[in-house]
Amino acid sequence: MRRLATMAAAFVLAGAGVAATAGVAGAATGPAGKAPSACSTAWGSGSKSATDANTKPLKNIKTSRTTCYDRMVFDVSGATGKVGYHVGYVDAFHQDGSGDRIPVKGGAILEIFVSAPSYDPATGKRTYAGTAGKALPGVNITGYKTFKDTKFGASFEGQTQVGLGLRTKLPFRVHQSGHQLIVDVAHKG
Repeated sequence: MRRLATMAAAFVLAGAGVAATAGVAGAATGPAGKAPSACSTAWGSGSKSATDANTKPLKNIKTSRTTCYDRMVFDVSGATGKVGYHVGYVDAFHQDGSGDRIPVKGGAILEIFVSAPSYDPATGKRTYAGTAGKALPGVNITGYKTFKDTKFGASFEGQTQVGLGLRTKLPFRVHQSGHQLIVDVAHKG
């Protein structure tokens, strides 16, 4: 009988531990579909770089938005390792290679270099339809809280350059998920 009571107590304690863990996990992430109670802005606004090399071409650029930040995603399909990048604020956006100034609307400009050309290095065939000085093809940022303008700079010496006009200078982060390089810009400082 004592053994049965000990086992029952163990099950009760194990169940309480699982319930407590679930409660903590729910508190950290919130219920599905609901926004977190506070948005992190601890990313900083200083330049961020990774020098990893990539030889695969850029396929697409997409954007999305969340409650806390606006997101730009660079699709480098076929990349098997880390994708190199340099992302930082600039006073003016100048086309890589020529140095020509490209106007970008907004209160701040984030210049993004991705170590992926917009063409296939083996054949020279274009893989991303960006045109210097023009808005990014297929990207509509109407209604975004932070993003105000996008401009294609160049694809020069194995890297692609993009100018991202923002409402103001805000914290941002850069990270990779599989073959996608992701730039998130916070809505608040």
